[in-house]
Amino acid sequence: MEEQELKLKVEDALEEIRPFLQSDGGDISLISIDDGKRVVVRLEGACVGCTVNQMTLKSGVEMTIKKHAPQIESVVNVE
Repeated sequence: MEEQELKLKVEDALEEIRPFLQSDGGDISLISIDDGKRVVVRLEGACVGCTVNQMTLKSGVEMTIKKHAPQIESVVNVE
């Protein structure tokens, strides 16, 4: 998959999950996609310092991104 196409698929995934994050006062931004396998995001707003943000990242964000772009191996949050 071409880099631009992959980025669009990841952005689509983030758009799918964004309303759930925003309903709790948070948000998410795509920082980078490394080697076409690792997505780097930044959780924002209420998600920063939230005690369940790692669960949200793994069970929500990572799962949704992998649904759109199965070649992604991991999703990490930078603060």
